[in-house]
Amino acid sequence: MCATCATADRLAGVHAARLVAERLVEGASDRGQTRIAKAIDLTTPRGVDRAVAILAAELRRAARGSEAGAVRAAVAVLDVDWRSTPPNERSRLVAEAMTAAGVLRSLLSARVLAPFGKTAERVVRATREAVRRDQGLAISAKFGALDRRVVRHVVESQGNFVRDEYGRRIESFGKEARRIVADGLARGLGRDDITEALREGARAALVERAPFYWEVVASAFIGHSRSFAQMSSYADAGIRQYRIEAVLDEHTTPTCRFLHGKVFSVGDALRRFERVEALADPTDLKREIPWVRDRLNPETGEGRLVAGNGERRVAVAEVTRASESGFRALVSDAELAEIGIGFPPFHGLCRSTTIAIV
Repeated sequence: MCATCATADRLAGVHAARLVAERLVEGASDRGQTRIAKAIDLTTPRGVDRAVAILAAELRRAARGSEAGAVRAAVAVLDVDWRSTPPNERSRLVAEAMTAAGVLRSLLSARVLAPFGKTAERVVRATREAVRRDQGLAISAKFGALDRRVVRHVVESQGNFVRDEYGRRIESFGKEARRIVADGLARGLGRDDITEALREGARAALVERAPFYWEVVASAFIGHSRSFAQMSSYADAGIRQYRIEAVLDEHTTPTCRFLHGKVFSVGDALRRFERVEALADPTDLKREIPWVRDRLNPETGEGRLVAGNGERRVAVAEVTRASESGFRALVSDAELAEIGIGFPPFHGLCRSTTIAIV
């Protein structure tokens, strides 16, 4: 199955889980939500999917009011008679609308921190228990200092990613608002028509953009929380190496098939965590622990796995039928670790995990 089809199937599955999770979250008390969280098993693909769906539903619910408020605040500024508004005043109004929406972005960031904080602690606790129970490592069930650092880091860093994303959405809306006003005036539209177009543009940019955004956020958050907690547990148990364990089914991406079974150093992973822990800018974090994407090799027409984006891209493997494994590595395993591809998640909605080598 191609990577695009696998991703589509995976999104369809997450969408179904999302609908169930939203009903659970909307109708549950805090006590009921705790029971749901305790029932999640992060050692199974179904358990991970359920954890992602529940967290995504909580984040979407937390964001809903702020997103709607940002649309109302922006449109309230832009509901004017544009024909009698001088060109320089039009630019000022758009900038003011972006500022109004930005105030609510800060409120949204604060609201999503609560679900992140609760989930991080649950994931770290469940991960330590799974390592003790399923991998047989002699570690305490209690949080250590590193576990608390993990919780703090994943919550703060993911909050920064959310702020960064909504900053881009507001910038996108500003550009679209200028286009809508200019186009409306050129077409001779009245105030009501232009305002309605601006309202639709604001909803598209601030609310409806990337419908599976919160699923990807929840998946990345849970994936990083689990991986960092596993590294902390391995360090407590004196484990020196671990192996990547992919979920091999019809939804598995070429990236996870390529990385399945590869062995990495716990020490290297902990040093990587110490570096990312000191970073706050999402761009810096993406460089330090990049995701891997499927790309087409223009020379051969075959697939290629590329880490990173923008100016820093590293091709790590060719997807080829000429190799028995289906891949031709372009970098060594040591170089993969150096790039930052040493522990999950490796891409959006990644289900891969790690196993200690005893």
